Amino acid sequence: MPKISVKAQEMPSSPIRKLVPYADAAKKKGTKIYHLNIGQPDIETPSTFLKAVQTADIKVLEYSHSAGNESYRKKLAGYYQSYQIAVDASEIIVTCGGSEAIEIAMLTCFNAGDEVIIPEPFYANYNGFSRASDVTIVPVRSYINTGFALPSISDFEKVITPKTKGIMICNPGNPTGYLYTKAELEALKELVKKYDLFLLSDEVYREFCYDGKEYVSVMHLTGIENNVVLLDSISKRYSACGARIGAMITKNKEVMAAAMKFAQARLSPPSYGQIGAEAALDTPASYFEGVKKEYIERRNFLVDELNKIEGVFCPKPSGAFYCIAQLPIDDSDKFCQWLLESFNYNNQTVMMAPASGFYSTKGAGTNEVRLAYVLNKEDLKNAIICLKEALKIYPGKTN
Repeated sequence: MPKISVKAQEMPSSPIRKLVPYADAAKKKGTKIYHLNIGQPDIETPSTFLKAVQTADIKVLEYSHSAGNESYRKKLAGYYQSYQIAVDASEIIVTCGGSEAIEIAMLTCFNAGDEVIIPEPFYANYNGFSRASDVTIVPVRSYINTGFALPSISDFEKVITPKTKGIMICNPGNPTGYLYTKAELEALKELVKKYDLFLLSDEVYREFCYDGKEYVSVMHLTGIENNVVLLDSISKRYSACGARIGAMITKNKEVMAAAMKFAQARLSPPSYGQIGAEAALDTPASYFEGVKKEYIERRNFLVDELNKIEGVFCPKPSGAFYCIAQLPIDDSDKFCQWLLESFNYNNQTVMMAPASGFYSTKGAGTNEVRLAYVLNKEDLKNAIICLKEALKIYPGKTN
């Protein structure tokens, strides 16, 4: 039998999804699972989106323009302008979710063997995208005791080599929920200018910034316009993960022209997704006010309850809808699998993502888990009860 490629063999499994077979087996046994492992909100998708798809009068479902429908891109540019991000339709490529935006950006900006510096822990699929692009991630470590604040610029500078081509961040962050300050981004800007690097920024959670803290985009930074690539998605903004609509935005004309070749190679983004996304731009502000209020309440409940458990520490995130908790366990991969395979409390258990998969440094995150507070407060309450009970009897408990 022929062998699969080395790249396929080395492609990492998603820490968010790799435990699904164990969850499926538990469900077949009748166990109820509280899914805190994945950023799939239970918030309803706005009616603006759904009605547009349901009432679309389409006789032939055609390809769209490879960059996405012009009407959507023009309207989307207006959305960014409302955040003081000065772009026009020609500087936007609509993608098949934020995932494709990241993939196209990596393929466009980096050569095989180039290095990209990323603060860790980071969104786990960056590992997969970098492997597929033959790009090497060089991590700079952030720590739970500082709430995962941006590492010092000297930490970045220490790992810059002749192969370094870029820096990538997620703001607000997945998996930490950390929101970078203007001062932190200005410091990154100076580094980008000094070494003439690309700065890729995944900003899909901009609607979800809490406690009066300010969202600052890399596209607000002056003097590095041609270095910056913004990555976006409607998945979390409109609770429309299945629409698969994202965007890659840059003012760098050479990057845009090259990225269009990759966009043309995959033909076009989803038509129905674009129809819904364009209509969703008319979603009233009250929708986001309600969603934000709900996430704040969920965050406060979950983080407070986690920190009440003996041996558990969880910093309060300032954005997105994730947090990382440090647990008194030997190995988060084993623990999360054990929760599904060997534990239940009143025929219930909780599914979380082992944080080890969000690090590139070997051995990091082994006593941490990522939780997504995307469930209603009653479900969160039951999930916390399950976690408390599990920690009482887990064979690999460390204190």
